[in-house]
Amino acid sequence: MSHSPKRPTPPTNKADGSKAALLHPRNRHQGRYDFPQLIESNPELAQFMITNPYGKPSIDFADPAAVKVFNRALLKQFYGIRDWDIPAGYLCPPIPGRADYLHYLADLLGASHDGVIPRGAAIRGLDIGIGANCIYPLIGHHDYGWSFVGADIDAASLTSANAILQANPRVAAAVELRLQPDAQNIFQGLIGAEERFDFTLSNPPFHTSLEEARSGSKRKWKNLGKLDPSRTLPELNFGGQNAELYCQGGEAAFIGRMATQSAEFAQQVFWFSTLVSKAGNVPALQEALNALGATDIRVVHMAQGQKQSRFVAWTFLDKNQRRAWRKQRWHTPA
Repeated sequence: MSHSPKRPTPPTNKADGSKAALLHPRNRHQGRYDFPQLIESNPELAQFMITNPYGKPSIDFADPAAVKVFNRALLKQFYGIRDWDIPAGYLCPPIPGRADYLHYLADLLGASHDGVIPRGAAIRGLDIGIGANCIYPLIGHHDYGWSFVGADIDAASLTSANAILQANPRVAAAVELRLQPDAQNIFQGLIGAEERFDFTLSNPPFHTSLEEARSGSKRKWKNLGKLDPSRTLPELNFGGQNAELYCQGGEAAFIGRMATQSAEFAQQVFWFSTLVSKAGNVPALQEALNALGATDIRVVHMAQGQKQSRFVAWTFLDKNQRRAWRKQRWHTPA
């Protein structure tokens, strides 16, 4: 079993419009946002601009409409995505952090391939819980040319993701959407008998109930100094529907179920992976994976501003099986 070293604590982000210095080196969201340029190509963003307490241009991140338009502008400028939208109340993801997950996952694939990141449509990823926003396929296809199967238990989320793809035919050709009919299944019913995936990724629900999710948002707004009694703030920061935010047993139960079920598809996936929001849930996941016979387990640490995050990746393939997989599927360009 192998672990990546823990990254150092990043410098404090003072909300001056800049991003964390410790974003992945290939992450496109380094430094301060160029708001004039964003507004030039996305004029609707102008109505949401404010001057923050540090005298810098910004947007009001407590306003769901502002965050959605901001994401639309970022996706257009950095990834060429047109007409991105999500229904009201659905999860609006922080794009730099989602991009980091993909870039570190690409590094993990590269480390398994003599330091060369495998690229192109032959590399297939399974996005567990693609959501209404379709964010991982949009970024992953743009930056690495990968193809994806995006799965969700919520039909409305898939309808939204499909609308985004239809507005962007180049990406649509590389993404297939599938409905998971059974909320208790994660891989069963999605992975065909002869299918192979080079990686899976997931942003699991981490609350045990809607009440816990609301309490977490209230605490976050208070910590950010935004809990103003004179103002109505959203109940849920970044939005989110039920299945996106909570499940019975919360994150620990979900990733534990994912680990158990992944063993059933041990020979069909090179790297399984999942974000783990709560660091305290990592040891139990590692213990479960060891018991299930995982041959390699990685804990990859990431950081954005003051926020620490991580994903856990694992494989059941031995060295010979991994070598054969790479030879068959990961062709190195001449």
